[in-house]
Order: sequence, then structure tokens, then C-alpha cells
Amino acid sequence: MLVHAPAKLNLGLYLGRPRPDGLHELCSLFEPLALADLIQVEEAERDEVICAGVEGENLAARALAKLRERGWDGPPLRIEIEKRTPVAAGLGGGSADAAAVLRLAAPACVRSSPPWLRESANAPGVVADLTAIAAELGADVPSQLRPALSLVRGAGERVEPLPAPAEHAALLLPGGGGLSTKDVFDQADRLGLGREETALDRIADELRAAAGAGASPLAYAELLVNDLEPAARSLRPDIGDALDALHGTTAGAVFLSGSGPTAVGLFPTLSEAESAAATLDRNDAIVCMAGSAP
Repeated sequence: MLVHAPAKLNLGLYLGRPRPDGLHELCSLFEPLALADLIQVEEAERDEVICAGVEGENLAARALAKLRERGWDGPPLRIEIEKRTPVAAGLGGGSADAAAVLRLAAPACVRSSPPWLRESANAPGVVADLTAIAAELGADVPSQLRPALSLVRGAGERVEPLPAPAEHAALLLPGGGGLSTKDVFDQADRLGLGREETALDRIADELRAAAGAGASPLAYAELLVNDLEPAARSLRPDIGDALDALHGTTAGAVFLSGSGPTAVGLFPTLSEAESAAATLDRNDAIVCMAGSAP
């Protein structure tokens, strides 16, 4: 069985103050991309998760272990991940892989699931508990259980689905990835970044109203603000070069995704994004449709 794990964009990322648990309150719109890791799943003699190019244990392996801990008794699986989403690039690739593994415990969420998966006897409550398991794995994982445009609050655990947006495309400049999310949030704290909860509530209302009718994000480009940009740029000055390059194209919106370093330009059509990419002297450019999973 082949499963897609779509990357995501942050359409705006508004940062709140740190919580007692050390996490930050957030307000953001998440949308899936056609860019996705490919995950091959097959029965095996023992559980095994293979992801070339990712050192140490990854989130997908932790997700499978969490399912076993909760009593999921699907057959032993060999899960092999073909990475297409750049690693540590602010595109949620690892979280998407973990969410894709969790979806194995809810076969109705997996297209064309094979008989050996449909017939597995889940322990009571495992499927209902997937959101809680996802939240334990990371802030981006809950929203990736059902990839779709969503308003995300809390530290990522509060996910409000919104109507699919009008067609648009993205030009991504990931700059090689490799920027630690923790390092960016720590730097944001050192810089004193963060908004009060009342401000996040107001922004959430604005984002919900702007996106709630299925508009393209290009219609509310002024709301696509990323509060983490100063922190990310201070750690990786080359982010500024990527953003400047995109501002020099016909992109209708330019912003940083997540904790970076991926700079994003949005365009009405895929062909316009491809034309813009052709004008840039960048070997890291990725062009894809945005707003829906593959």
C-alpha cells in the first residue's frame, strides 16, 4: 500500500506567549501541499520504519510505537518513507509522516486500504484517541491527520477545518532545510516576540472570516504574517535573500513557512509559479499546487 504524507504551509503564523508547559500559544492557517512524502507499507515479520536521509528515530517510528502502546493490533509492518519534503524546512514533513502512520489505525481514512489493514481489530478507543496521540508527538501532527485547510490554535492541538480554498500554487525556496524548530522558538523568546491571547483571538476571527468562504489566500495576503520571521532570519540570514528573490517575481504573497527556512511565494496558477521559478537562479526551487492533498 502506498500512502501520501503531504507537506503543509503556514498561511500566517502568529506567536503567543510561552505556556507553563513550555510550548507557545499559536494562531495559524495550515494548508496541505501537493508536495508529499511517499510511504510504502507492507506486512512484515516485525515492525520496521526506514527513512533514508533521516538520522536516528523519526516521528513515524514513534507514531507506530504509540499505536502499539495504545493496543492497536494491526499486523507487523515494514514502513519505508521516500522523502520528498525537505527535512527541517518548516513544511511539516516529519509531522506528515507521523500522521500518515497514525491513519493506519483508522482504515476509513486511508484510500484503498488492503484487507489485512481493514480487518485488523483495533483496541477500544484507539481510533478515537488518535488526536491525543498526535498531540503527544508534536504540535503539527494533529492537523495532518486529515490534511485540509484548517485554523490551528493552542500549541497545534486545536484544529478547526475550513472550506477548501480556491486554486493557487506555491513556489518554495527551502534553502537546504536544516533549521531547528526549537532553536527558532528559543530565539523568538530571546527577542521578546509574542502576542497576548486577546490579540490571537482577534486574529483568529480575522483569519476565519477571510478563509471561511473558500477564498484563495491571495485574497487576504495582508494576513499572511509570520511572527517567527525575525528569529529565523537572525539564525539564517540567507532567508532574507530568498524572500527578496520571491518579492522580485509576480508572486501575490511572499512569506516564511513555519519556523523556516522555507520562503514561499503564492501564485494564482501552477504555470505562473513555474514561470517565476524559471527566472530565479536557484537550484532549490520547488513548485507545486497548494490547498489540497495529493
